[in-house]
Amino acid sequence: MRLVAAAAVISSFLLYQPAPRAQGGSFRFNVTLPAAASATPVDGRLLVMIARDPKAGEPRFQIADGPSGQLAFGIDIDGLRPGNAVTLDGSALGFPLESINDIPAGTYSVQALIHVYETFKRSDGHTVKLPMDRGEGQVWSRAPGNFYSTPQTITLDPKRGGMVSITLDKIIPPLPTPQDTNYVRHERIQSERLTKFWGRPMHLGAHVLLPEGWDTHPEANYPLFIYHGHFPADLSNWRETPPDPNLAPDFSARFNWKGYNRTQQEYAWQFYQEWTGPNFPRAIVIEIQHANPFYDDSYAVNSANIGPYGDAIVYELLPYLEKKYRGLGHGWARFLYGGSTGGWEAMGAQVKYPDEFNGAYIACPDPIDFRAFTVVDIYKDKNAYWLDDTWKKTPRPGLRNYLGHVSSTLQEMNQLELVLGTRTRSGQQWDIWEAVFSPVGPDGYPARIWDKRTGVIDKQVAEYWREHYDLMHILRRDWNQGLGKKLEGKLHIYVGDMDNYYLNNAVYLAEEFLESTKNPYYAGEVKYGDRAEHCWNGDPTRPNALSRLRYHQMYIPRGVERMLKTAPPGADLTSWRY
Repeated sequence: MRLVAAAAVISSFLLYQPAPRAQGGSFRFNVTLPAAASATPVDGRLLVMIARDPKAGEPRFQIADGPSGQLAFGIDIDGLRPGNAVTLDGSALGFPLESINDIPAGTYSVQALIHVYETFKRSDGHTVKLPMDRGEGQVWSRAPGNFYSTPQTITLDPKRGGMVSITLDKIIPPLPTPQDTNYVRHERIQSERLTKFWGRPMHLGAHVLLPEGWDTHPEANYPLFIYHGHFPADLSNWRETPPDPNLAPDFSARFNWKGYNRTQQEYAWQFYQEWTGPNFPRAIVIEIQHANPFYDDSYAVNSANIGPYGDAIVYELLPYLEKKYRGLGHGWARFLYGGSTGGWEAMGAQVKYPDEFNGAYIACPDPIDFRAFTVVDIYKDKNAYWLDDTWKKTPRPGLRNYLGHVSSTLQEMNQLELVLGTRTRSGQQWDIWEAVFSPVGPDGYPARIWDKRTGVIDKQVAEYWREHYDLMHILRRDWNQGLGKKLEGKLHIYVGDMDNYYLNNAVYLAEEFLESTKNPYYAGEVKYGDRAEHCWNGDPTRPNALSRLRYHQMYIPRGVERMLKTAPPGADLTSWRY
């Protein structure tokens, strides 16, 4: 029986049962998984979340490392049988308060959730328990199949002790499937390489944007543009109907922009008009879905922990799509672009597969030089969280605004991840870097680059990172061994000089090397946006809020221009130009 159907017959409520200070008086939460919830025992991460304002929405949507983030406490569960309960007490790690015993007396909104894990028997011999993506892009608070409770308003006083009983009376339902249109197609293939690695069927997906005239020009073959970024539920920045005049305006705190949802619709509609107009280059654009058990995407490279995603994308997905949709099917006709994670992926794929792509437009990339892994030099620094001071403990910043005001430290960001998931299983940013870049640890999970509690850096793991994924180290090491010739004219990097995550620091180091290259000179560009935050992408004429909606228009014409100049003799430079 599905829990959504069974919930109506589950007569359980969130109860606060105060206890005397004497025996059994410790404060704790008792969370029950109803008998109707599952046919089998459940593994996963139990989260108990507490929000100050019951009117501000469900607590599960208020967990963050910034100033407005609410409380979360987590423990691992293994084999929880339906109908049984699990206890979370003061020993469970929390954020931003470390223990439930630290919660001030008051009235709060309380909610619990289990992020469900699956058991994988990988081809490397390790058996691991991880949260497989279920179509949501590794968002634990929205992952279909996760059990959660109806939020309840309750008065707590940990000093009095007592038990809070919670029943997980709901389950997150499956997500709808996006629909094909005349221009947008949705593809999903089973990857032979990834299936072998993970020991169960694994898939790659793609949203495919077809050029105007694709169906009326069957003789045409097209260049391919890969727009890298976080998991896309559907094609980004695309709308085939005019903006909704009745859309209630929202407010974007990030951009301080009232009605930003309306702006997004306007620019998506504008792109549709340009794409279908007479002057836009005819090409195929794809956005890849490569969410996995660790994150909303794979970083598009091979990894000891995540598997051969780089090879699966380049040698399975791309040929399949090019054959089906009439791509030109050669490296000289493929281009990469993206921002943030997508920026690193664009550069990473270009560096790792230099012959398979003809240019990368790299916006606000995740750290491309690990001497500036945001604000940490993982090779020289001893601790990621604290400056190497003698007498005082100075925290390293993690998130700032364009004026330099810090809202989170590295220690805070990593502690929240540890609450959300042990063993690199939080599905968050620092953990995915670790999952992609690290070797496999003795327990089958990624080896820690630093101790998640103390911040002490493991130099052996750092050395592995350097040789395998430090993109600038790879360029410095291999430039004169032939890699430089293959990358000539292909690297174009853009970042704001006040990037919120300090990603500009690594770009400065990259520019220093690239501008010094000879035989060949790199012949690309590195540009900075003055006081621009994350994610500045090379457009000095618009604010970030708008330029981030125009990646396609910015980079596709530039890629086509390069292709026309660099395509080999006899290349098809005409069938797609109509």
